[in-house]
Amino acid sequence: MGAPAPKRQKCDHWTSCPPNTYAYRLLSGGGRNKYAKICFEDKLLIGEKTGNVGRGINIAIVNYMTGKVIAAQYFDMYEGDNSGPMTKFIKGAPGKSLLFMVTHDDGSSRLKEDAKKAIEALGSKEIRNMKFRSSWVFLTAKGFELPAGIQREKINHSNNAKNRYPGWPAEVQIEGCIPREAS
Repeated sequence: MGAPAPKRQKCDHWTSCPPNTYAYRLLSGGGRNKYAKICFEDKLLIGEKTGNVGRGINIAIVNYMTGKVIAAQYFDMYEGDNSGPMTKFIKGAPGKSLLFMVTHDDGSSRLKEDAKKAIEALGSKEIRNMKFRSSWVFLTAKGFELPAGIQREKINHSNNAKNRYPGWPAEVQIEGCIPREAS
């Protein structure tokens, strides 16, 4: 008789988050049919199963105080001019919000300066380094500081032959636990 199967943790973490924390996982897309995902507190905010993931930059906004989803939307950065609407969406996030951003397919081709500045203002160090089909994930806060030590951003440009999806950079992810604010 083998060991019992491990208990499933929120957002498929290997270990559970401590009490009074939020669990999250951000996963970029990694191929035509390998869609991006944003999970928060075991709820899929953006993904294939929710039907709200798309090519470009996918963003979810969550109220930090309540843990409730405020909005989730994707902005196609390959076709059309969606940089302006995305900038408005980001700037419209209320204070005390968590913002989760992930790319699927291409998040850079039509990414304009106003959008780059808005994302930089939230603390991104990689937004200007994105290339065609870069895999990118970014976690940030608006109106407060995230605790030190939380991984906030990851990027991958390489689309070498070793990747699982030819012509695409391998997906990247960050996951962890964010302390809830003390009441």
